[in-house]
Amino acid sequence: MLPQKRKYTLSLRVALPFCILVLFILDLFLGSVHIPVGEILEIIFTGQSSKVSWTNIIWQFRMPRAITALLVGAALSVSGLQLQTLFRNPLAGPFVLGISTGASLGVALMVMAGSILGAVFSFYMNSWLIILASTIGSSLVLFLVLAASFKVRDSMTLLIIGLMFGSFTGAIVSVLQFYSNSEEIKIYLIWTMGSLGRLSWEQIIILTPIVIAGIGLSFSMIRPLNTLLLSENYALSMGVNIKKVRLIIIISTSILAGSVTAFCGPIAFVGLAVPHLTRLLINTSDHKYTLPAVAMGGIITMFICDIVSQIPNSEFVLPINAVTSLIGAPVVVWVLIRKKNINRAFGK
Repeated sequence: MLPQKRKYTLSLRVALPFCILVLFILDLFLGSVHIPVGEILEIIFTGQSSKVSWTNIIWQFRMPRAITALLVGAALSVSGLQLQTLFRNPLAGPFVLGISTGASLGVALMVMAGSILGAVFSFYMNSWLIILASTIGSSLVLFLVLAASFKVRDSMTLLIIGLMFGSFTGAIVSVLQFYSNSEEIKIYLIWTMGSLGRLSWEQIIILTPIVIAGIGLSFSMIRPLNTLLLSENYALSMGVNIKKVRLIIIISTSILAGSVTAFCGPIAFVGLAVPHLTRLLINTSDHKYTLPAVAMGGIITMFICDIVSQIPNSEFVLPINAVTSLIGAPVVVWVLIRKKNINRAFGK
């Protein structure tokens, strides 16, 4: 077995799952109320503890938050890996197609409509309206990007089109904010900060199969993704239908990033930074290895970010988007500094 494959096997089959398990339990342990680890394990395996309040805290608050972190980490990191391969650009992330700003536009419009109808507070209390508005906004941008994908021939042009869609929708959001009052802006800004703790079990039951479907679609593209690493011309010579592959990757990415944004708000840098960190760990660009490793790396990253966001002995939680940016931004700087080495992973 090649050394890099031995390194991959060790990290993927042993180290990464073990880290996920440890961080999952640690994420359940942290919070404003101290619950002993033994009690947490008893609650997980038996559903009971010495205090009924502890059981409610774990099952109604901390467990949904931890599962949300797991889903978000896997979804954003896998979508980021796919886009970096599609565009052969180490700085491509899951929101380069304008999905995040499209979702932001939907929420901004809903806040304005709620204000006009005198229903701001009912909107604020109804998270399903936020999810609906975000989904409609991101779906609209997705439709425009998909329409453009049938017209353009190369992926870099599509990347620029996605960025322009994002800039356009972002400009509309800025105009809406200019004409909004302080209450409306507060509602919108709270959503843009992102949150792992606002999902109920009903929402998790809906989000989970969506994320599984998106990741399953990405795993079906392992061979085309590997050919795209070399170049689109090489992929064509291998009989790969570039437009079809591009369409499937865009749909998969939109399902993953769009659903996470709709349910949790925009969460930055995870899809951009995690693929690079994972490649550094396993030292291979073969998607047969990198896809599962990146998914687990994303889960680990989100658990770490969620743990960092928990202020000890306090009922307050830092915005998850701020924490991921604090961790992800230095990674992006590192990518830029090591650009020559990173480009080797993309056949450049």
